Amino acid sequence: MSGIKTEILIVGGSVGGCAAALAALEAGRNVVLTEESGWIGGQLTSQAVPPDEHGWIEDFGCTASYRRYRQRVRDYYRRNYPLRDEERSVERLNPGNGWVSPLCHEPRVALAVLEEMLARYVSAGRLRILDEHRAVAAKVDSNLVRAIGVLDLRSGKVIEIEADYFLDATDLGDLLPLTGTESVTGFESRRETGEPSAPEIAEPANSQAFSFCFILDHFEGEDWTIERPTSYGYWRDFVPAIEPAWPGRLLSWTITSPRSMQPATYHFAPHREPSRAFAGLWTYRRILDRELFTADSFASDLCLVNWPQTDYLGGDLCTSSGEERERHLAAARQQSLSLVYWLQTEAPRPDGGLGWPGLRLRGDLTGSRPGDQRLARAAYIRESRRIRAESTIVEQDVALACRPGEVLAKTYPDSVGIGCYRIDLHPSTGGNNYIDVESLPFQIPLGALIPVRMENLLPACKNIGTTHITNGCYRVHPVEWNIGESAGALAAICLAEKRRPREVRNSPRLLGDFQRILAKRGVEMAWPADLNPAHGDPHRHAMRD
Repeated sequence: MSGIKTEILIVGGSVGGCAAALAALEAGRNVVLTEESGWIGGQLTSQAVPPDEHGWIEDFGCTASYRRYRQRVRDYYRRNYPLRDEERSVERLNPGNGWVSPLCHEPRVALAVLEEMLARYVSAGRLRILDEHRAVAAKVDSNLVRAIGVLDLRSGKVIEIEADYFLDATDLGDLLPLTGTESVTGFESRRETGEPSAPEIAEPANSQAFSFCFILDHFEGEDWTIERPTSYGYWRDFVPAIEPAWPGRLLSWTITSPRSMQPATYHFAPHREPSRAFAGLWTYRRILDRELFTADSFASDLCLVNWPQTDYLGGDLCTSSGEERERHLAAARQQSLSLVYWLQTEAPRPDGGLGWPGLRLRGDLTGSRPGDQRLARAAYIRESRRIRAESTIVEQDVALACRPGEVLAKTYPDSVGIGCYRIDLHPSTGGNNYIDVESLPFQIPLGALIPVRMENLLPACKNIGTTHITNGCYRVHPVEWNIGESAGALAAICLAEKRRPREVRNSPRLLGDFQRILAKRGVEMAWPADLNPAHGDPHRHAMRD
């Protein structure tokens, strides 16, 4: 077994992992970053999901480095794409003009930007990126992690990496069981958390659905129909067994509305939907709007599909392993492929016909390998294992209904960042329909990043001290970036001060020093007191008619 030594090992090149690496490197530390999928960037790249953001994102409510990422994406399109002259000068360019986000863009562009942001540190020899490597073993001495063994998926060799600090930036919290770090999965019980939306008894295997996303373009009059998926008959007739009841077959235009919990019928018409909120599913997560570019540059828009019809309910990845996990992943791919085939052959059209055979599956744009079947490289993960933390964020801290008359969520003196999003829980593997709860702009407490026992392992992704419920608003892109950035900066100050993370949190001097470092980095740690919560709706950004 070969070996590597470094100051900070970040396992998982997720959104949080990239932000953690950037923060630690900018603080002068040396980093090894591993990533299983082969693409760094997690939700933004290998999972192919454009950023989910709040309505203030263009002005405040994220870190300066996340804002730089967003600006670099826009600059990438300005430099490399044939934008119309009038679009090139648009300050808040939205390349896809999708209505879910003010910045809908392609996963390959996200990959290029993230690699560019980290490139100088690779050249300087301070960052080593090990792609297609998976954590498989750990050496632990009492409360300290000594080394992580990572499997090179190409050669089959295991590399042992020693470090002073270990950051878990995997989307499922993979280091937690490997290192014996106390953690939780699925629903906590109401008895434990007091949360109004929690069940009476804990349900560890009941987690939010995961999804395999994909990209489509469309050519009327052509036939790009894929081979009928092996499990198509099953998925065509599948009705989710959840409560409250789903309104019918999953492969349908009628779903449950998350906010009203009543049936809602969606519209879908390639190239025929206006670019405005709730216009239809073609423009919902569209990542390239051909109308923004010079004539004949693109024959089609690019539509990113991350819809309720891709939510896989057959099993939880956190509590399954080995062959069972691979069965769930394979079944979820079949579900997404079945949606593609249904769209091409049987989906009701507004004109009364059935199917759009001209829909083309663009696996080339998701970096799909043969086993990915032209879908995203990795599953879109909404819920991770979560550390047992010094401070756990519960529904009562952030939900509007629990804090009547207030405009902000609970205030934390140890804040290391902020975020805003509804508590948005997709249907779950244990039979729950949507849980959608209005929440208030919130802070990220440092205590949620400190495990109750382990001294040199930090969460840097969706694996902080939230609950199943509050994970629903802490899981989105800018919050995950902030979590990772704060974790990377925390490991750096711990190395500089020769102190442990819990010492930083529990020492007024060290905590103050750390928060000043974050502030200098451009990490916002408090919301303005005069916010209008209505402006936080993620769909309030400017849309075109």
